[in-house]
Amino acid sequence: MKLSARDAAAYLAKPPPGRPGTLLYGSDAMRVSLKRQSLAKALVGPQGDEEMRLTRLPAGELRRDKAALSDEMKASGFFPGPRAVLLEDAGNQHAPAILGALADWSEGDAHLLVTAGALKAASALRKGFEQHRTAVAIGIYDDPPGRAEIEAILKEAGLAAEGAAMGDLNALAQVLDPGDFRQTVEKLALYKLNDSAPLGPDDIAACAPVSHDAGLDDMLAVIAGGRTAEVGPLLRRLQAQGVQPVGLCIGAMRHFRTLHVVASDSGGPGSGIGKLRPPVYGPRRDAVLRQAQDWGRPRLEQALRLLTETDLALRSSARAPQMALMERVLIRLSMMGRR
Repeated sequence: MKLSARDAAAYLAKPPPGRPGTLLYGSDAMRVSLKRQSLAKALVGPQGDEEMRLTRLPAGELRRDKAALSDEMKASGFFPGPRAVLLEDAGNQHAPAILGALADWSEGDAHLLVTAGALKAASALRKGFEQHRTAVAIGIYDDPPGRAEIEAILKEAGLAAEGAAMGDLNALAQVLDPGDFRQTVEKLALYKLNDSAPLGPDDIAACAPVSHDAGLDDMLAVIAGGRTAEVGPLLRRLQAQGVQPVGLCIGAMRHFRTLHVVASDSGGPGSGIGKLRPPVYGPRRDAVLRQAQDWGRPRLEQALRLLTETDLALRSSARAPQMALMERVLIRLSMMGRR
C-alpha cells in the first residue's frame, strides 16, 4: 500500500505490528537515510542493533544468492524481540527476489526494510510494494519538514520549543539540508544540557549555522543605521579580508531588496517578512523589521536605484577605482539612513 505524507509520518514514528515490509525511495539519499534510521529504530528499538536484531544485507548479495533475503528474514535471533532485515540501494533488478521474500513472509519473520533511489510509478519494485495488501511504500521527497516532524525531532533530542522559537526552527528547516538541521538540533541539545527551560530565539541564534559573512552583515547594519563615520574603517577591514567591490554591491542590493519586500507588503509594516525566501530568523528578523520600518518604501527604492547604477558602473569598462566608487555609494546610503 502507498501512504500519504501525513500517514507516512505516523507510520515512521510508530509502525504497526504485522507488517511484512517497508520500501523507502527517493532521489535525495540523505533524506532517505534519515527516514530509514528513524524507522529501523522504531522497528527494533534503540538496542536492536547492539542485540543483533537488525541484519544488514547488501542488495548485490541477491545476485549471488536469491534465497539469502528470505533466509535472513526467517532466521531466529539470539536475543528476544522484534527483528528487521535492512536491504539498502535496491533497484528494479532486485524486485523478483524482494517480492518473492515478501510473498514468503509469515508471522514471526523479520520485517523487511528496503531503501532505493528515485523509482518511477511503473517500477516493478515500487508497484510490488504499493499493490501489496500489508507491505508499505513511502516516497521521500525534497519537501522541508513540517511542524509535526520538527516537534518529533525535538522530542527525540529531549527539547521543547514554542512561539517565536518554533517559528525560527521552521525557518531553519526551510533552508537547511535534513542532515544539517538534525545536527543543529543536536547542537541545541548540548547547548541546553543543563537548562530545562524551553528553547528561545537566542538559543537558536547561538547554535544556527553561519551561512553569511559576518563582516558584510556588520557593514549592512552600519549603512542601514546611518552610522556614516564607521563606513570607512569597516570597508578597509573588509578589503583586507579579500571582499571585492562587486560582491559588496551584490550583498547590499540583496539586503535592500529584502527590506523593500518587507516594507511594501499590503498587510501592513512588517507583515511581509513571513514571505521572504530564504526566511530570516532570530535577532536578524528583528533587525530587518526595524530597518524596513525606519527606511520606508520610497527611500528603499532610491537606495536600490543607486545600487543598480553602481553595479552597472562596476561591471563596465570604466577605469574608475572600484573600491573608491563603492565607498562613495556606501557613504551616500548611510547618509540616507540618517534622515
